[in-house]
Amino acid sequence: MSAERVVVGMSGGVDSSVAALLLERAGHEVIGLFMNNWEDDADCPAREDLVAAAAAADAIGIELEAVNFAAEYKERVFASFLAEYAAGRTPNPDVLCNAEIKFKAFLDHALRLGAAKIATGHYAQLRERGGRIELLRGADGAKDQSYFLHRLTREQLARVLFPVGQLKKSEVRRIAREAGLPNHARKDSTGICFIGERPFREFLNRYLPKVPGPIVNERGELVGEHIGLAFYTIGQRKGIGIGGRKNGSGDAWYVAAKDLAAKSLTVVQGHDHPLLMRRSLDALDASWVGGEAPPAHTVHTAKTRYRQADAACTLANVRDGEIAVEFDSPQWAVTPGQSVVLYDREVCLGGGVIR
Repeated sequence: MSAERVVVGMSGGVDSSVAALLLERAGHEVIGLFMNNWEDDADCPAREDLVAAAAAADAIGIELEAVNFAAEYKERVFASFLAEYAAGRTPNPDVLCNAEIKFKAFLDHALRLGAAKIATGHYAQLRERGGRIELLRGADGAKDQSYFLHRLTREQLARVLFPVGQLKKSEVRRIAREAGLPNHARKDSTGICFIGERPFREFLNRYLPKVPGPIVNERGELVGEHIGLAFYTIGQRKGIGIGGRKNGSGDAWYVAAKDLAAKSLTVVQGHDHPLLMRRSLDALDASWVGGEAPPAHTVHTAKTRYRQADAACTLANVRDGEIAVEFDSPQWAVTPGQSVVLYDREVCLGGGVIR
């Protein structure tokens, strides 16, 4: 690849810092860009992240620009996040943030800076085949982030580089350490920036009202009271508030279903209870990396959440942005609002939002 101006999204973490380092070593004109996506309060560690990103940029010898995308984030990501929770679903803001902020608002800003490409520290790979760009899993299976990138378009991917996608995390840390980057041992960030170190329920309570209702078992018998359906997710075990109650079994309770009309929360005992298992699902708002949906009745693998092994499945139906997926074996805690993402071996095809 010939030398180009590349703007790298630098978060303060080791992955994006090494991405910038590798591009600088390859002879590109590299500019670091720190995105501030949240400014409502002091709990989000944005200030600490900016300091870490600036120190890494200084060690690499590149410029760092800080850009505020808080307004765009609130409008395009956070508003949807709250609406989904209010509707009883469990959204994945990282998927939407990538599509709307990191690879849209950030990309547009980088192009205004005269960039030919943007780069991030995501663990994913790209391959051109038959005139098309394919999104591949990262080489480090434990860190692969293609799940979060499945809504990106061909046009976006044509402008993107993933410099650490071919590396293992241990190699990334080694490169950073040997280069003297000050964040080489910095702990990976987890969770959602705008929540920070607070308990999730405490954060959500600031924006959504508590609407109590009954907790019932699979037979419809009252076993407790919940504080509001928005504060629970399918498969949740901790924080239900009925841990001491027994129902013919000493097994832990799990959230199995929500009924918005009745304001009721259904719970069951046992991790593998039948009500927690699903052989099929429907998904809306489907998006395909290649631009076209795979044909119906084709065999693939899929994930219904990020930290999950691939499961064999059939794409049973494709129609007007909606898909139906049937699994070879039952899947645990399939959750409305999360994304189902389909793969053809190492190639990420796309996916949709579970209904």
